[in-house]
Amino acid sequence: MSNIKIVVGFCLLLAVALCSGERARYDNYRVYKVTATNSAQLEVLKNLESASDSIIFLNGVHWMDKPLKIVVAPHKVADFLEILGSNEIEYQLLEANLQTRLDSNYEEVAKSSTSDRATSYDWTKYYGLEDTYRWLQQLAMTYPSVVTLIEGGKSYQGRSILGVKISKSKSEKPGIFIEAGIHAREWIAGATATYLINQLLTSQEESVKQIAENYNWYIFPHVNPDGFVYTHTTDRLWRKTRTPYGSCFGADPNRNWGFEWNVVGSSNSPCSDTYAGPSAFSEIETRSLSEYIKSLQGKIHLYISFHSYSQFLLYPYGHTGTLPVNSEDFKRVYDVSIAAIKQRYGTVYTGGNIYDAIYPASGGSIDWAYENVGTKLVFCYELRPSDSDPWIGFELPANQIIPTGEETVDSITAMVNEVEKLGYFKN
Repeated sequence: MSNIKIVVGFCLLLAVALCSGERARYDNYRVYKVTATNSAQLEVLKNLESASDSIIFLNGVHWMDKPLKIVVAPHKVADFLEILGSNEIEYQLLEANLQTRLDSNYEEVAKSSTSDRATSYDWTKYYGLEDTYRWLQQLAMTYPSVVTLIEGGKSYQGRSILGVKISKSKSEKPGIFIEAGIHAREWIAGATATYLINQLLTSQEESVKQIAENYNWYIFPHVNPDGFVYTHTTDRLWRKTRTPYGSCFGADPNRNWGFEWNVVGSSNSPCSDTYAGPSAFSEIETRSLSEYIKSLQGKIHLYISFHSYSQFLLYPYGHTGTLPVNSEDFKRVYDVSIAAIKQRYGTVYTGGNIYDAIYPASGGSIDWAYENVGTKLVFCYELRPSDSDPWIGFELPANQIIPTGEETVDSITAMVNEVEKLGYFKN
């Protein structure tokens, strides 16, 4: 019998499934969009977030007039709706059975056998960790003078944080670092990272060829490998690492970096989805990856993190509304990048500094990189979908991988060119 235990954010009805090692199910779990329009309503939602392990908030509760998506277990629906009604909080039912949404993700992963994937890899489905790692290894053999396998660290369960360095020049070039999948359930983040890798190696578009040839790229599709595997084997909505903390598991690896750690927007409870960990860099994933990044100090001129969802482009800081000293340059690159992402499909991104644009969140990777490795332009993409799209968020269908990848490559191409104009690649 597995020693997996139930944590806050998982309904007690899941206990039998988790303890037997079976995949957690969300049959008849409802998903609501809820909006607090005044401070009293916001306080009600904040209290509700921590009051029951049968009500799962998919967004942080921080601001008024920002829609929240909330998963509610069947036996809690009546109480939940009574609380909303008595406090006149607006809500909308988005999904009556969350499991039907999650099943489509798993079906996409299972479309082809592992043996089939050993020789093919595309962007019509989501892949598991082993399939992606096998593909990265194949790339290193197919492009031996261009692709180098790199290890950014280890996970708690001993998995490699595997990535690739892409360098089409024998001379030293400015470096661009990309990490994805730090939150395990955000599958589109890793898929977009692999799409970008493929485009840098195979695209015949001159704009893409130019950025592929003139920069060294360091790309890691899954920097939380244990959590990602867990979303495939056990619980699709798992977010954190898998380090055991008493009766709970994992810390939020994007609240665990050693800059302004646990100041705001994180939790001290090991059962919380935003648990910052017992100390900065308590998680071997963030600690070992940060050590690898530090080894590249002076070589990384642009740092990018892929997350989902909400269609935001974000930059420092997460712990304060105070802007970075080069905020004008951040804004200039931001404007160019979100304009480019809109051109192909009309996809609208908003954003700005983390604290004001989305919510307070200290201890994140891009803030740490900005302050600690001399990388003075760092960005976080919160990829598709938006809050207004019909999908719940993390279960973005596989048919959205390619359009998400295409528009993101458009945006990154524009971003890199603007950063070049500003002179950051010469420092």
